[in-house]
Amino acid sequence: MPEKDELIWLFFRFNGRLGRAAFVLTAMFWVVVVSFPLYQFMRVSPDSTAAQAWSAVFGMTFIVFLWVHVASAVKRLHDMGKPGIMAVALFVPVVSIVAFIALCLFPGDAGRNRYGQFTNSAR
Repeated sequence: MPEKDELIWLFFRFNGRLGRAAFVLTAMFWVVVVSFPLYQFMRVSPDSTAAQAWSAVFGMTFIVFLWVHVASAVKRLHDMGKPGIMAVALFVPVVSIVAFIALCLFPGDAGRNRYGQFTNSAR
């Protein structure tokens, strides 16, 4: 089981490098997490207080998902030797799909680069 600091780094920090597999698994995990409150929202009556509560939970979860997605993309770009600012492409319609696929498919730098010594490490 990963340490608490490792999970905080994986999901919320922008430093270090992240490999393709960890990037894809992180994205899949958060899609499932975001889908749960959306599913619960769709199960209840739209006019109920439960619908309002699940809508609020979905909104908060989605904001966290956006942060995690950008942080993961920055670390993935670092693994490829690119600057993290290129993660802005994830917010451009159509380009975001191509950027996500590229982050999933293109390999990172073998060995040390200016963003860290190893893949899947903070430094």
